[in-house]
Amino acid sequence: MSAPTSRTGAAAASVTPARRCAFVVLRRVFEHGAYTDRAFAAEAANLNVRERALAMRLAYGAVQRRATLDGVAQRLTDRSPRKLHPAVRAALRLGLQQLLFEDGIADHAAVNETVELAKVAGGTPASKLVNAVLRRGAREGRAILAGFDDCTPAGAAVLHSAPGWLAEQLWAELGAEEARAFLAGANEPAEAALRVNTLVATPAEVRSVLPVPSHTAPAVPEGLVLSGPFAIEDSELWRAGAIMGQSRGSMAVARALDPQPGERMLDLCAAPGAKSTHVAALIEDRGEVVAVERHPGRARALERTTARMRAGCVRIEVADAAVARADRPFARVLLDPPCSGLGTLQSRPDIRWRTSPERIETLSRLQRRMLEAAATATAPGSVIVYSVCTVSRAETVQVVEPFLRDHAPFALERSFQLLPHRDHTDGFYVARLRRSGGRRL
Repeated sequence: MSAPTSRTGAAAASVTPARRCAFVVLRRVFEHGAYTDRAFAAEAANLNVRERALAMRLAYGAVQRRATLDGVAQRLTDRSPRKLHPAVRAALRLGLQQLLFEDGIADHAAVNETVELAKVAGGTPASKLVNAVLRRGAREGRAILAGFDDCTPAGAAVLHSAPGWLAEQLWAELGAEEARAFLAGANEPAEAALRVNTLVATPAEVRSVLPVPSHTAPAVPEGLVLSGPFAIEDSELWRAGAIMGQSRGSMAVARALDPQPGERMLDLCAAPGAKSTHVAALIEDRGEVVAVERHPGRARALERTTARMRAGCVRIEVADAAVARADRPFARVLLDPPCSGLGTLQSRPDIRWRTSPERIETLSRLQRRMLEAAATATAPGSVIVYSVCTVSRAETVQVVEPFLRDHAPFALERSFQLLPHRDHTDGFYVARLRRSGGRRL
């Protein structure tokens, strides 16, 4: 079968643009390995605001709840969704997402329009199967869903839609109660927050012109938590460099670094630039931030971000963060290495399906190498902040603790783990390390 495109449902004139968009996104994600946000951006480019919002809810929701939707579909069809035609599988996920998780959508609209999409993509046999299953789903789906429970990792994986290995790992590392809360919270809407760039505007100035209510984030005075939808990157505030979409968890990282004006600092794995530009704002653009990014394309994007955010003290360097530094040491080093992203399941719906225990172990080895390299950029009295947007012990304490055992000059000053369901922001682990000797920074 050819790759799905926005033309897949073009013949189904009675289908709303939002459903056509969501259907294509689902197929691209699960059949062709596309990233949800990129596939959605391409397909939704010409939708109006209302249709775009609905399409995002449907596509992101069905990607996020894949295991739950497949569990219901299996009860309704008596066969594994893996054995179904790809178009049927995508249609059932889209239809059941509407029937079970979307308020304000009439059952008949969810069923009829999804059947039309299946007919165009898979033919009459596909549409007949989808029609029969979704009609049963409208009658029986909620009762089936109510029969699921999270008493065990296997049950939680279906009820809360997660890979089985992840549920088991969370059970082992967080305990059953915290694991259940984490998995349930992973399907809630992500925090809507932005950081005010104090090089351009004050939080009060931004709040006065925001079209939605907001409140200041505790402990992060430049952070605003929004109380309603706001297209940040479509706004004049964003174009002027006055704001950046950023979670409070991410903002906590630069705050933990505690940069001071006039200092020379190193930001490893710096793209896309949220933390580099935050550091620049905290030091009032007085000092030097060497922002290291390995990939030239991401480095160019980082350059555009620093220019938009008026962060003139940031100097971008295309280099490998895992390679030891030979230049003179830095007062502070920020290392935010690649990680599994398990703390961002709310905003990145496909992360849970893309990672694996093997990938986490590979990332952990890379993180250890990068922390070793970061240590070579320090002098007595220097600070390293290690941060990852995950909750996996293999990427957090199991990176930092061996490093501290093997590097006697370094000590842990403090560390914290943010959990989305508890702290209502992205899950971040942050450890602040200090190299002994010299003056305290």
